[in-house]
Amino acid sequence: MAWNEPGGSRDPWSGSGRNQGPPDLDELFKKFNEKLRRLTGGRGPGGVGGIGLIVALRIAVWLLSGFYIVTEGKRGVVLRFGKYQQTSMPGIHWHLPYPIEEVRMVDVESRRIVRIGYEPIAGGRTRSVPNEALMLTRDENIVNVQLAVQWQVSDPAKFLFTLLEPERTLKEITESALREAVGKRDMDFVLTEGRAEVVEATRALVQETLDHYDAGVRVVEVAIQDVQPPEEVQGAFADAIRAREDEQRLINEARAYSNEVLPRAAGQAARIREEAEGYRAQVVARAEGETARFLALLEEYRKAPELMRERLYLETMEEVLANTGKALVDVENGGSVMFLPLDKLLERSGSGAIEGAVSSPPAAESATGRSDAPAPARDTGRDRLRSREVR
Repeated sequence: MAWNEPGGSRDPWSGSGRNQGPPDLDELFKKFNEKLRRLTGGRGPGGVGGIGLIVALRIAVWLLSGFYIVTEGKRGVVLRFGKYQQTSMPGIHWHLPYPIEEVRMVDVESRRIVRIGYEPIAGGRTRSVPNEALMLTRDENIVNVQLAVQWQVSDPAKFLFTLLEPERTLKEITESALREAVGKRDMDFVLTEGRAEVVEATRALVQETLDHYDAGVRVVEVAIQDVQPPEEVQGAFADAIRAREDEQRLINEARAYSNEVLPRAAGQAARIREEAEGYRAQVVARAEGETARFLALLEEYRKAPELMRERLYLETMEEVLANTGKALVDVENGGSVMFLPLDKLLERSGSGAIEGAVSSPPAAESATGRSDAPAPARDTGRDRLRSREVR
């Protein structure tokens, strides 16, 4: 049974089963010196052999104290008499024990936060810090800006020895960079669409300054927590923001209407142009056809003028009479002209009425006064044709 188990043998270091704690080094050395004195024939611990053994044991313990462990996410900065020697990676290492060398552990994995314009309070809430948050814009207005910066250690040795108070220095650099970024822009821009631009300008300026200082710090992320006008004028600014939102909404509606109307108008314009092109082609083709027809008629007219005049007369009368609802029927042997009111007859229903009207024309319309009237008109047309032949 092991000595350190319940009911086992006594502790070989203490000599008593009641003392289960770690061994006392002073008591251990006293017992060791007593045994050494007995082994050396009654001489005290000041003997040469005992002193050498004690010194060797103390040196061994001192050397063993030089072992150290660097955990994951940290780096060990080794200093020799206060001067930087090397940086240890995670794992088990050994260095010359104190006071020759010492190791300082630096956390390089954790993200630390610097806050500008606000600070955390109990209950997970925050409160504003006006002397940090109030900033002047380019158009001489004041805004309340709250910003957070996440940063990590990039070089442990530089982080330990370049800056006396790295976190305080980073906060002052961030506040200065933020005031510069806000001071170069108008208030409306900072309050609305300019937040991302302000964040990027601040991050770049902070990192540039830290690199110039060779601080061994890397900015991971910069985020604006809140941007508001001062509390005294927040009501007026809220009204202005609502008006700006209404303006933007109306602009978006107008753009949507424009995007709907303009393509339709463009389509209609294209259709009208296509119709005009079609009409132009139709008119040109018809004119060319009429020209070709006229030239063909002219050629035939030159060959047979009398026949062509008669043909043209008949075609013209056919075209004219086709558009009228009345007809004049000539009677041979110089009889009276028969007038047929075809438009009136067509209005009547039934073919019997039409046949009756044809067989028995009205007496008034077959009268000499009426029947003789169209005859001169026909003779006049023939006279015009004759005058053309004479010319």
